[in-house]
This record gives sequence, structure tokens and C-alpha cells, in this order.
Amino acid sequence: MPQVDQDQEHLKLLSIFHYVVGAVAALFACFPFIHVALGLMMILNPAGFGGPKANEPPAFIGWFFVMIGGIIILFGWSLAIAIIMGGRFIAQRKNYTACVVIAAIACMFFPFGTALGVFTLIVLLRPSVKPLFTS
Repeated sequence: MPQVDQDQEHLKLLSIFHYVVGAVAALFACFPFIHVALGLMMILNPAGFGGPKANEPPAFIGWFFVMIGGIIILFGWSLAIAIIMGGRFIAQRKNYTACVVIAAIACMFFPFGTALGVFTLIVLLRPSVKPLFTS
């Protein structure tokens, strides 16, 4: 199989895997909704967390749960969107530099993103792949 055909096939598979890993990252980023819901319950119904003689939790603990959970959700969704955009760029064969940066960023999502990012970098850094991309 000629090198160009092999590169095309690898790029096609990488774009598909970017979509899959992006969807999995978006799903995992939804888990902190549990913390957001728990924090909202602490804020809206603090008496529900204490027994008859227990003190109610202070409101700042509920706000802490909401803020940290929200930040983690936004970070995870941003990572998922970046990974999906990287897959789209690879499929369209454009924005080579963005694809390399997104592959490096995907390595933060262990273990799926790490494997995807490393394999993407291996393929993208081949000398025969860069000419396949437009600007």
C-alpha cells in the first residue's frame, strides 16, 4: 500500500476516533452534575441535611459545590468540543497546527484521550502527512 493511501486511511480513522473520544469526554463531564445538584439542595433546603439535633450546613458549602461542579463541567465540555473540532479538522484536512495542538491537549483526558493524542501526534508528525493539509 502506498504511503499516501496509508496516511489517508490513518487520518480517516483518527477523525472517527476523535468524534468517539469527544463524545465520551462530554459524557464524563456530566458526572459533576451530581455535585451541582447536591450543592443546590444544600442552598435551597439546608434542613434536609441535618438530623433533628444537627446543625444545618452553611450556605457557602453549597455554593462551593455548585461552583466547583460547574467549573469542572465547563472544562470537560470545552475539552470535548476541542477534541471533536480536531476530528473535524482532520476529516477536512485543514488547520494542521490546530490539529497538533488539539492532539496534545487531548492527552489530558486519561486514558482514552492520551492514547488518541499520542497516536494522532505520531501520524501528524510524519513528513508525508503535512502536505495533505491545506493551510
